[in-house]
Amino acid sequence: MPKAHKAYKNLDFLNSPEARVVRILSEYMEPRRRFRQEGVRHTIVVFGSARTITSEAAKEQLAGAEAALAANTDADAVEGLEEALRLARTKVKTARFYDETRELSRRLTAWSMSKAGRAYYISTGGGPGIMEAGNRGAADVEGGRSVGLGISLPFEEEVNRYVPKELAFEFHYFFMRKYWFMYLAKALVVMPGGFGTLDELAELMTLVQTGKVRKPLPILLYGKDYWDKVLDLDAMLEYGTISPKDLKLFKRVDSVDEAFAYLTRTLVEIEDNGEFSR
Repeated sequence: MPKAHKAYKNLDFLNSPEARVVRILSEYMEPRRRFRQEGVRHTIVVFGSARTITSEAAKEQLAGAEAALAANTDADAVEGLEEALRLARTKVKTARFYDETRELSRRLTAWSMSKAGRAYYISTGGGPGIMEAGNRGAADVEGGRSVGLGISLPFEEEVNRYVPKELAFEFHYFFMRKYWFMYLAKALVVMPGGFGTLDELAELMTLVQTGKVRKPLPILLYGKDYWDKVLDLDAMLEYGTISPKDLKLFKRVDSVDEAFAYLTRTLVEIEDNGEFSR
């Protein structure tokens, strides 16, 4: 008679709808255990587009697109090449956000490592683009580590190479990933991004607005021109769907110096007031 399988070793069961609660609980307990083992209690979360690339890579793409268009005489191909050139120019325009995310993360990591007491880890979604820049900036500091909360998606690879193995995670459930973003967060930096970034921003502001998040939580919207265009919150105020005080839930900034000064000053003030214990 064949030996029976233990339920917790039965992969058919663990991947079944009936075991969904087990999988959800695993995505709560396993990260919790690992964060405790690695001493990670406080994070500065960085959100932003996965499509943003470095200035060097953007300039290379632009040069290639310009050369391809100049060398092509096929009228049928011109339209596609012109679109590629437009996208390449956009990449050059937005590349500053990759470079500035990397620099801000480097400064915050160095600051955290140089101060006694509370340590802050950069935390990202672990993917490419702005996420990679955040993790890369932390890795630029000798001994610097950061967190990568990856998600299983068909169009993204594994957690980027700048996240140390012990702090690299891969989630199946978006809501469990969001939980770990918010639970450890002591500040958030939101770089220009797409639907995913807007989803994360809207959810975290809802949690703060409704009092579900009771700790002080500095929120920076980085890139004034972008966010002024994307978020017309004055219209929401005009129509009465938000209150004037809701506009104070975040701060717009447009430089690494401004973001670094605000975050370090605010976090120290919160520490001194003992408000992180709430």
